[in-house]
Amino acid sequence: MVQEQKQEHCHDHNHTHDHEHGGIFGKNTELIFSLLCGGLLVIGFVLSFITGITWIPLAFYIGAYFFGGFYTAKEAIENIRTGSFDIDSLMLVAAAGAAILGDWAEGALLLFLFSLGHSLEHYAMNKARKSISALAQLAPKTALLKDGREVGIEELKPGDIIVVKPNSKIPADGMIVQGNSSVNQAPITGESMPVEKQVNSNVFAGSINGNGSLEIKVTKPAADSTLSRLIKLVNEAQKQKSPTQRFTDKLQKIYVPAVLIFVILLCFAFLVRDETFSQSFYRAMAVLVAASPCALAISTPSAVLSGVARAAREGVLIKGGRPLEDLGTLTALAFDKTGTLTIGKPRLTNVIPAEGVSEEALLEAVVAVEALSDHPLAKALVADGNERLNGKIIAPAQQLEAVQGKGIKAVWQNSTVRIGNRAMFDGALPLNLADKLTQLENEGNTSMIVRRDEAWLGIVTMMDTPREEAKAALQHLKESGIKKMIMLSGDNQQVADAIAKQIGLTDAWGNLLPEQKVESIRKLITSEGKVAMVGDGVNDAPAMANSTVGIAMGAAGSDVALETADIALMGDRLDKLPFAIALSRKANGIIKQNLVLSLGMVAVLIPLTLLGIASIGPAVIGHEGSTVLVVFNALRLLVYKQKV
Repeated sequence: MVQEQKQEHCHDHNHTHDHEHGGIFGKNTELIFSLLCGGLLVIGFVLSFITGITWIPLAFYIGAYFFGGFYTAKEAIENIRTGSFDIDSLMLVAAAGAAILGDWAEGALLLFLFSLGHSLEHYAMNKARKSISALAQLAPKTALLKDGREVGIEELKPGDIIVVKPNSKIPADGMIVQGNSSVNQAPITGESMPVEKQVNSNVFAGSINGNGSLEIKVTKPAADSTLSRLIKLVNEAQKQKSPTQRFTDKLQKIYVPAVLIFVILLCFAFLVRDETFSQSFYRAMAVLVAASPCALAISTPSAVLSGVARAAREGVLIKGGRPLEDLGTLTALAFDKTGTLTIGKPRLTNVIPAEGVSEEALLEAVVAVEALSDHPLAKALVADGNERLNGKIIAPAQQLEAVQGKGIKAVWQNSTVRIGNRAMFDGALPLNLADKLTQLENEGNTSMIVRRDEAWLGIVTMMDTPREEAKAALQHLKESGIKKMIMLSGDNQQVADAIAKQIGLTDAWGNLLPEQKVESIRKLITSEGKVAMVGDGVNDAPAMANSTVGIAMGAAGSDVALETADIALMGDRLDKLPFAIALSRKANGIIKQNLVLSLGMVAVLIPLTLLGIASIGPAVIGHEGSTVLVVFNALRLLVYKQKV
């Protein structure tokens, strides 16, 4: 149900703009026009007290009308052409009515506040569509066919054989027909460890080949690749309008024409009442000013801008009003594992020597042999191993050989050292090592057995370890009332369960591809209501786009995740999430107060002006008074501090 439209940042008046405004000052023309309107208004207002010549301040007010009303009029004309009235039209008529009655300052102020809200909305976030191009750039533009021809990826057909050189991106989904290599699938599946691939293994477009040369038989045209589907998923989610937006769009279509029709009828009240046309017209204009949602138009944007500014000081980037409001209503959080709950790099976690072998002897053999390999796991093993050995000088190994899909072997100190998985040793493990290996793998470790000639040296394990702050951050979230916290991971279920247990998640769902993550998010939205997706990689982008709020881990996040997400934790710190949620809840409270205040003022002013109890003067004072109150109430967010 909650198919939220990403990056659609609207004021409370829910006027959405699908197009950019250009002009003589480029992208910022609308903001500059609005500020010029405000400047001319202030000068005109000051001059009205200084000079007795009425046309001088009037000239400044007319200038303010031009700059403040330029884009409002443009929008109103475009909407009238399509047969719809919106708040742009109403504000324009109200400003014109104020001018006819000689209240130029009031009209200019209405236009200034309204145009400022619009322009800040546009200026703040204009990056939504970049996510599509950022995703598209993941796959290379060309592919090398086996016959030596280089063709554009769009020309590839199922059945073509392509050659992928070491350390280059894979251009199409396919199956390996020759060669073996470790492939980094993190851009697509989010798996932290590179995956060993051999003949008959499937590969994805956009994943990164390791050190082996591969021949791949294309299985899908470029338009149907996993990567293309990711792009499509993000695109679709961005086009969806939120239910609230649809509701307010309908409401706006009724409210604005109703007010305009009512005001026109009031102009002819002199036909049924004993009064002059000018008296009827004056009352109609007073009602129009009273009915113009000036404070209402600024009530939400002012709170949003204050909230966004306060969050930015804390290193949290919130992309506009909808995510700021939705963040405080969340009932569940879904987390990607790699790089979000974990550091995203494999670390040496256990060194378990066999009986009669020292930890140092085991590590020396491992570091000596792995130093010859340029596999990502080997590099991490050598770095962490050297750290544990305090930089001890180790005799080098020679004659490295890879044993396909099983491990490596090399000659070290006149003996053969083998490092690999169970398959490398044909299950001939001593019982105590076999039991230990099973236990470690159940805890989510990638385990390697080490043997020197006929002697077992022991086991070393590697794992993507949890972030330091993850456990405390999740505990804070739990205390703040988030009932369900789920991990969605591309890694196997054992790894997912092990991490979840360490940091205190309620659930862990493993073995998920990007599309399955999207399905998981949809399922959670159905069962839990408002769900945020917290991630850092490309593979999280569709899930983020389909969630109520997409939250990206900043520094570690891919460009795509940052573009697709509504909120980015810029310092790449999970412990900023509880603060952001608490700030959002405070902002929601202030927005509700502002709406009650602004709508309450309209509800009081319309009957008073209609009955002639209040003239246009009190209507202006009521309006501007409520506007000032609304803005000051919103500014309280700038000094918000989270209660510990």
